[in-house]
Amino acid sequence: MFTKRKIAALVAEFLGTGVLTLLVLSVQRSTIGVPFFIALAAGLTLATLTFAFNSVSGAFFNPALTIAMALARRIAATRALLYVAVQLLGGWVAYYLYTYYTKNSFQPIGGVYNAHILVAESVATGVFALGWASSVYQGFTTGARAAVSGVSYVVGIIAASSAAIGLLNPAVALGARAWVWGTYVLGPVLGAIIGVNLYGLLFAESAPVAAVAAPASRAVSSKAAVVVKKPVAKKPAAKRKPAAKRR
Repeated sequence: MFTKRKIAALVAEFLGTGVLTLLVLSVQRSTIGVPFFIALAAGLTLATLTFAFNSVSGAFFNPALTIAMALARRIAATRALLYVAVQLLGGWVAYYLYTYYTKNSFQPIGGVYNAHILVAESVATGVFALGWASSVYQGFTTGARAAVSGVSYVVGIIAASSAAIGLLNPAVALGARAWVWGTYVLGPVLGAIIGVNLYGLLFAESAPVAAVAAPASRAVSSKAAVVVKKPVAKKPAAKRKPAAKRR
């Protein structure tokens, strides 16, 4: 059943992915469309969106991260499937909104499997996923997680820019008309799966923070619930007066 909270999460993922794609397109096709400025704009946008929607949906905004977290069993499969659907829809809507703004459409980026682009997108997304996963597994505050996610995205895009566009996101690739299965789709998915699972297996704690803290809190509450009964002092029995003798 779709409750208000579940609907809000889907809308947050749709809006977040759409806004991220729109900003990448706007900077990528402007006069300052160089890798550094694209990375900076994308990182600031992701940080802002994470700060706004982290408590609503978890702030994924990326089908590759969603699939990676589902395989790591950190998100339910049904929820992950819905997230991926609305994220791709957000990227698709962002493309048409951008073309409506500019009154100009652009040709899709052609190409087939290219090992250099695939490796570049995989490695860069892996770097981004490591930083993103660290904020999830360590339970960062919303502000800290937004900062780490944004900086990690900037670093990842710059790392991929020497051999690829540096999208690191299949939904953004869909909006940028770079939907090439062998490069800009498969690359981010592989990189995210490796980065998220690598951090979860090697660097994260063996048990989630919430699971470790739960027994302690229950112990405190159980102690607080114990009521110490003090012995009640018994009053000495009143002495009976001897009955008057009958005359």
